[in-house]
Amino acid sequence: MHKLLLSMVVLCLASLNVFADDSAYNALMNSMKAINGVGLDRIEQDEMQAACSNPQSMIADPEESERLRQSAMAAVKKPSDGVYLGDWKRGKEIAANGKGLQYSDDQNDPNGGNCYACHQLDPDEVAYGTLGPSLTNYGMRGQSQAVLDYTWSKLWNATAWVPCSHMPRFGHNGVLTEQQLKDIMALLLDPESPVNKH
Repeated sequence: MHKLLLSMVVLCLASLNVFADDSAYNALMNSMKAINGVGLDRIEQDEMQAACSNPQSMIADPEESERLRQSAMAAVKKPSDGVYLGDWKRGKEIAANGKGLQYSDDQNDPNGGNCYACHQLDPDEVAYGTLGPSLTNYGMRGQSQAVLDYTWSKLWNATAWVPCSHMPRFGHNGVLTEQQLKDIMALLLDPESPVNKH
């Protein structure tokens, strides 16, 4: 455990360019090996991440922010069969599951969404985060095409709406499958979902 912690500290220092020369950085990078599918590719930033990597977590130039937002929106992939809603019961399991994408996880098990880490969904759930807004009664918005498109794109890549959003880019980064996203959509929008029963 101490070796892992030390490696993480050194990796953080390396990413902040604290090392005096490239030899130490290169030695560190060359010594790191992928474990169970988790490797250094995780620290490679895309254009949005690079633009948002500052202490304020925002993009100073409004025009650049809008360009990146529109680029993220254009990359949103809608459901391949045009169907947005899956099974809210499976969605409930996905929302409550925080496993996935860690080196210690079984890569054959599906990832979870860990939605309760930031949001209240089912009002009967007593353990939830407040970083994101409450989603209780989200289904009151209805199921118009505009609501479906908005909700899907927000789940696919939240930076398509709010650059530098802290919400995971579930579809964009392949955290959740298309079917899992449909099931989360159903959890949010199906009138029979516990999210909408109060």
